[in-house]
Amino acid sequence: MELHKTPQGTIIDIYVRPHCKQFQVKIEDDEIVVFCREAPMKGRVNRELTKELSKRFKRRVEIVSGFSSRRKKVLIAETSVEEIEEILSAY
Repeated sequence: MELHKTPQGTIIDIYVRPHCKQFQVKIEDDEIVVFCREAPMKGRVNRELTKELSKRFKRRVEIVSGFSSRRKKVLIAETSVEEIEEILSAY
């Protein structure tokens, strides 16, 4: 699980799986896997991803890289690595 501290917040590496029945966050083999409901067209998955992760982390979330890839780097604003690890431990 890759977590990187930056002055803006924490960047996490995730793997996205579209076309799932419900939105879920899981940790599989030390990797954060996010199951999204939307289809990967016209940025739908990216919008769902940022919206749902914002709700779960209660912070602003933005995609830093991997806009058209299943592997993404996501910035969670104004958080520490410890806060992210604590929230992810529930998954």
